Amino acid sequence: MTTTTLAPATRAPEPTLTLDERLALASLAMDDRLATASLAVDVNSAHIAVDPLPEITIPHLPQTAVPCPFRTPIAAILWRARQLLDERGWCQGARSNEAGAICLEGAIQYAAPGSDLVWPALGLLLEVIRREFRDDDAQSVPHWNDQHGTSFMAFRFLDQAAEFAHSRNL
Repeated sequence: MTTTTLAPATRAPEPTLTLDERLALASLAMDDRLATASLAVDVNSAHIAVDPLPEITIPHLPQTAVPCPFRTPIAAILWRARQLLDERGWCQGARSNEAGAICLEGAIQYAAPGSDLVWPALGLLLEVIRREFRDDDAQSVPHWNDQHGTSFMAFRFLDQAAEFAHSRNL
């Protein structure tokens, strides 16, 4: 009996790929992956029609009165004027407008009706304004309010004037 041994089949060595060929194959594989992922995102984020949410309204609660942090009279007037401006709004060109907003001078006069301290409070406010603006730009509080003022600046100057009056014990 003759025995035959089979030799293992030898394959021809696979050709080695160049860098450009490997990059081209990787690019094709990535394109396929990106197309599949894009399709999955489109499917997963498809628009589902729903009824609009009802509008939720929160009732306006009354604001509690904040106590005045200043014990000196002029500082307290300036602080109350700041609170009035915050409540009613700020305006230019008139002491008050049809919406109820008031100017800086009007806020101080409404904060201390009939008080002799209105004029010193206005003088102190003008001094604070003149620290930032040249003297000819701030001839008076109403002039500055109408010509150069903004609501942000009005609030800021009232806050600074109240602090300044408090530090001077006025």
